[in-house]
Amino acid sequence: MTTQPLPDGEELIPRPEKTFPALRAALAQVAPSRLPEMTAERDTVFTMATQCNSFGPIAMFQLKWATVIEIERFPDVARRLHAAERTVQTSDRNDPAWQSAMAEIRRITEAARAEVTGE
Repeated sequence: MTTQPLPDGEELIPRPEKTFPALRAALAQVAPSRLPEMTAERDTVFTMATQCNSFGPIAMFQLKWATVIEIERFPDVARRLHAAERTVQTSDRNDPAWQSAMAEIRRITEAARAEVTGE
C-alpha cells in the first residue's frame, strides 16, 4: 500500500480518547514499533496502581502516551522531535547543538501535552 505524503501540519489520525484501547489503537497506527514498550509499561503501571491503591499511575500513563501519540500524529513534528533526540544522543552536553536540541524536545513535548490536556 502506498500513502501520499501529507502536507506539513496535517495529522495522520484524529486525536484519540485517553482510554487504553483508544491509545493502543492510535499508537498502532502512528508508531507501531512502540507497542511493546507501551504494553510493558502498562503492566508495570497497573501493578503500581494496585499496590498503592491509587489511580495516579494510570493517569500519568495515559497522559504520557496521549502526548507521544499527539506528537506522532503529525509527521513533521515527529521528524523534528526524532532529529532533536538523535542530536542529544550524539552530542556533548556542553555543545550548543545539544542545548538547542533539548530546548526543541521540551517545546515539542510541552506543546503536545498542552494539546491533550486542553491547557
